Formats: sequence, C-alpha cells, structure tokens
Amino acid sequence: MTLKTFAGGLHPPDSKHYTEEKAIERCPLPDELIIPAAQHIGAPAEICVVVGDQVKKGQPIATAKGFVSVPIHASTSGEVIAVEPRPHPMGRPLPAVVIKPDGEDQWDESLQGNDPGQLDAAELKNLICNAGIVGMGGATFPAHVKLSPPEGKNIDTLILNGVECEPFLTADHRMMLEESERIIDGVKILRKILGLETAIIGIEVNKPNAIEKLTAECAPHNIQVQALKVQYPQGAEKQLIDACTGRQVPSGGLPMDCGVVVQNVGTCAAISDAIRLGHPLVERVATVTGPGIIEPKNLLVAIGTPLQHLLDQCVGIDGEPAKIIMGGPMMGQTQLSLDVPAIRGTSGLLVFREEDLPRKNAGPCIRCGRCIGVCPIHLQPTTIAAYARLDRVDDAENYNALDCIECGCCTYICPATLPLVQSIRHIKGGIMAKRRNS
Repeated sequence: MTLKTFAGGLHPPDSKHYTEEKAIERCPLPDELIIPAAQHIGAPAEICVVVGDQVKKGQPIATAKGFVSVPIHASTSGEVIAVEPRPHPMGRPLPAVVIKPDGEDQWDESLQGNDPGQLDAAELKNLICNAGIVGMGGATFPAHVKLSPPEGKNIDTLILNGVECEPFLTADHRMMLEESERIIDGVKILRKILGLETAIIGIEVNKPNAIEKLTAECAPHNIQVQALKVQYPQGAEKQLIDACTGRQVPSGGLPMDCGVVVQNVGTCAAISDAIRLGHPLVERVATVTGPGIIEPKNLLVAIGTPLQHLLDQCVGIDGEPAKIIMGGPMMGQTQLSLDVPAIRGTSGLLVFREEDLPRKNAGPCIRCGRCIGVCPIHLQPTTIAAYARLDRVDDAENYNALDCIECGCCTYICPATLPLVQSIRHIKGGIMAKRRNS
C-alpha cells in the first residue's frame, strides 16, 4: 500500500504504547457534572435551565445562539444544583450548569431515532445541529456548518480523519477498532448530505490493525482507506487534504475552497447516534495517560466529568502532578487544575510529573533554519516570532502569521528552546484585534 504524506512536519516519539491496547471502558458518573455553555467554536450556548430543575439525559440545558453555535445537553438525569461560572479549560471561570446525578441515567423520552434513508439532506443537517455535534478531534467546529457550503462551493470529496497524530492519544484508534460500524454508518450519512461518492479515511501506519479492519469493512460501501506515513501534524485539515488528495488549501482559505470536507472518525460515530438513536452528544472517548499514571486507560466519559475523577479511575499518579494537559502534548491546552471538566473537545488528559518534563532555558536563535524545514505551512517562524516580540503587527501579518496552525513543530525542533508558537499565537491575536478595530 502506497504511503502518502505532506511536505514538512516531524515525527516525535508517539508514546501510544501506554493505551493503544486498552479497550474503551465506561467511566462511572462523578458526584457532580459541570457542563459549560461554551464547548465549541462560535457563539456559546445560552443556558435555559434554573437551579432546582429535574433534567433527563439528552435534554437541552442551553440553546444555540446563531448559526455557528450548537445546543448543550444534560449528560445524565438528575437535579440542576447550580448555574454559575465554574473552572473552564480556557483558563477562567465561565457559565456552566452543575448537575447532581440521580443514578438512574434515564434518557429524555422525547428523543426519537430516524431512518436516514427517509430523510433529505436538510433534515439530516438539522438533526445533527440539534444534537450538538461538533468536531471530536479537538477543534469543536459545529458539524452542521461544515456540511453547509455556500453557493458556488462544489464539494466532491469527503475525508475522514483517523490519523490521531498527537503523541499519547489513542481514543480514535480504539474507536476505529471497537466502533467501526457506527463510524461507517456516519460516513454514509455524511455522503448523503453532501451528495457525493468519494470518501477517504486517512489512517497513519502506526495503527495497522485499524487499517486492516476498516479496509475490509469499508470495501462493500465504496469507502477508501488511505494509509499515511507517520508524520506530525498529519491530522491537521490542510495537511490531511494534501496527503490524501494532493490539493492545497489556499492561504486564508478553508477545505471547501478546494472541494473537500473533513470530519473526524469520532464525529462520524456521533452523527450515526444522532440520526439512528436520536442521541445528542453527551459523552465521548478520552485517553487518560502519562508516564506516571498507574493504570492508563481509554475512557467513555460523560461531558462535564471533572478531570480529577478521570484520574481517579486510573488509580491516580505515581508522584505529584507537575503539568496537566487537556488534549495532546503538541497542541493541547495546559490546565491549572484537575477541577476543570471534560468537554466535547477533550480527546485526552495527560498528566506529567516533574521528572517527566525536560527543563532547559531558552537561548538566542542560532539561525539553524530547522523551524522553517518542519513548518507544514512553510512559514518563517523565527521571523514572525521576532516581530511578535517587538509588537510589529503589520510585519508579522505580511509574513502570513495568520496561516500558522499552532502545531508546535517549530517549538519542538528548536535547539534554543524558543517559545516560537506562543509568540506567534500572541501576534495572531494582535492581528485579529487590528482587523476588528479597522
């Protein structure tokens, strides 16, 4: 099988051995679920319950505010005991609904499944929107928006992201092995919505069992499985499109500008549940791992479960936690506390001890050019970062700083350990502020 990839990138140690053979386990419900109203790109949902309300699993507790937004649902049945700002993965308290589970875990009786064959594209997209389906790879972009290209955008290819290129994470890998029927069903629903036939599932070759399984099961449905070289950040949309089709997303453009829609394999499974069962997105698979975790696991987690509860299911950590990351080590978000809840974009929880973390002070740039060689967008990271340190917003913009996908390759490879991606992220904010004020 021919391996495809993109230009640039690198191959950090994948560290997936901790959990790649661990079957998905259902995480028990915690004493409290903290469900934020902001769990997706776009406008946060508007909370529509009050303290004292009794809710059922899957019942809306916050409504969408605009097209680029989705509703939020109760992750179990129980009582609303608080509606207030709580710790959020973004680093500050944000509005949330706190539910005390009643132990019954009863679904809302009004939720009904449908036969996708009896529904048209508009009806399917409406059900996906109402179910709160967002990108499960971590970006949390509302799925119905991706499935609604504007007039004139001709979509001819659907790409399913089964790459999971971030080190340590194995949630998508286990989904492909254990929930392949749901994934394939979701792909077929997406093809109907988009009105196309070409569907490609991209999987890196460090998951040979997933490639073998899906190749066999997808063949009767005319779904192609493409084996990809292990190369980070292969799972980024632009790089995945390049690897699978050879097409280039234009600077400042979107996948639909080159005729492609990309969805994560976990999103496909959630779409199948939303249509077939009427179940909204109230749980997801997350990898809980790290060198000091006593029993690393892949857990099926109710949205709103505190990170400490996930760690407890893995018997804790052998030592003191020094760094907590939600997501992968390259693009994940460092967390200040284990009181933060898991949300729809929580693909993993990584906990590292002090001895697991390399320590080296940043030095001066030695002009080695390594950051340029690995940049998957072909930018000049040190130049942009230098402009960022000087707050030269216009110069950074002229060097296409906004095209940076913040993959972290430049920071990872830098022998001077310069915080390049952090500097670029800072100046991107400055560029966007300038555009809003102009």
